[in-house]
Amino acid sequence: MSSERITRRSLGDRRPTVDWSRVDALTDADIQAGIDADPDAAPVMDAKWLANARLVDPDTKVPVTIRLDRDIVSFFKDHGKGYQTRINQVLRAFVDHERASRRTGN
Repeated sequence: MSSERITRRSLGDRRPTVDWSRVDALTDADIQAGIDADPDAAPVMDAKWLANARLVDPDTKVPVTIRLDRDIVSFFKDHGKGYQTRINQVLRAFVDHERASRRTGN
C-alpha cells in the first residue's frame, strides 16, 4: 500500500477565493468603469424603448370547476405540463372564431 495521502473532495466543497478587501475598496466610479468596459454588460433598456414602453395588465383568469370527459382531459395532460393553458387556448380559439362569425354574419 502506498504512503501517498489521498484527499477526496466533491464539487460542493469548492469555495471561490475572493479578495473582499479589494472589493470593499472599489468606488462607484471603479464599478461603473468595469461595467462600461464589459461588452456583455450592455444596457437592457435604451431610452427609445423606455419612451415607448407601456404597462399592460394581463387578462385575469377566473377559477372554475368544470366536468369534462376523461379522454378529453387525458388528451391535454398527455402533452405535458400546462394542460389547463392548452384547454384555455382551444376555448379562446373557438370564442374568437364565433365572435368573428357573428360580426360577418356567417
